[in-house]
Amino acid sequence: MSFLPQVMGAGVGFNAGTMLFQLVAMLILLALLKKYALGPLLNIMKEREDYITGEISSAEKKNEEAKKLIEEQQALLKEAREESHSLIENAKKLGEQQKDEIIKAARQEAERMKESARSEIVKERDQAVSALREQVASLSVMIASKVIEKELDEQAQEKLIQDYLKEVGESR
Repeated sequence: MSFLPQVMGAGVGFNAGTMLFQLVAMLILLALLKKYALGPLLNIMKEREDYITGEISSAEKKNEEAKKLIEEQQALLKEAREESHSLIENAKKLGEQQKDEIIKAARQEAERMKESARSEIVKERDQAVSALREQVASLSVMIASKVIEKELDEQAQEKLIQDYLKEVGESR
């Protein structure tokens, strides 16, 4: 039991010189740590922070540029689509116009051909009628001259006309 009070008593003693020495040593140690360890470490951390901040700023700028480029590309793509749509519509309209013009020209050509055929038919008919009139006239003259040459009775005259008509029919 005597050991316990002695151990307790040993700790109760207070030495101001040792404490002052430890305090000075601690302050010197802190000053050295700040100068040689903490200063460079803080500088490295500051440089790292600046580097990371710069990289983040650079990435944000590149991201903004990429967004702008995407918007520009989308606008150009939209414009190209609208232009191609417009070209397609114009081509369709032009095709319709050309189709209508071709149909109109074909109808005009068909009408012209019909008119030409009609006029040709009328011309041919007029020529046939004219030729028929000439033949009838010449036949009439020939019949009349033969009738005059021969004074025939009625039966002989009828036979002469029939023979002549037969002869004219075979010559055709």
